[in-house]
Amino acid sequence: MTLWWAIAIVCAGCYALKLAGLAAPRKVLDHPLVHRFSELVPVALLAALIAVQMFTEQGRLDFDLARTAGLGAAVVALLLRAPFLAVLASAAVVTALVRLFTG
Repeated sequence: MTLWWAIAIVCAGCYALKLAGLAAPRKVLDHPLVHRFSELVPVALLAALIAVQMFTEQGRLDFDLARTAGLGAAVVALLLRAPFLAVLASAAVVTALVRLFTG
């Protein structure tokens, strides 16, 4: 039962944070520092999520050759300015091929 109270508190906090963002004055949102922060935070969070998914397994550090090769293929596709679906497909195909050949 304690867990449900924690979930309800977190939900209320998320709602309050969203409401605060919607209620923020335009002057604050137009500040260059806030604008720059709002551009960079999603990129940093996404990079952190990718790193955690890539190099951890069951809460411990783990190096998986197939996942790393797939990430490398995605990076190469991004550098070549491939469309998003091509980036995903290249990462999936390379990961599958490495898993196939390394058993």
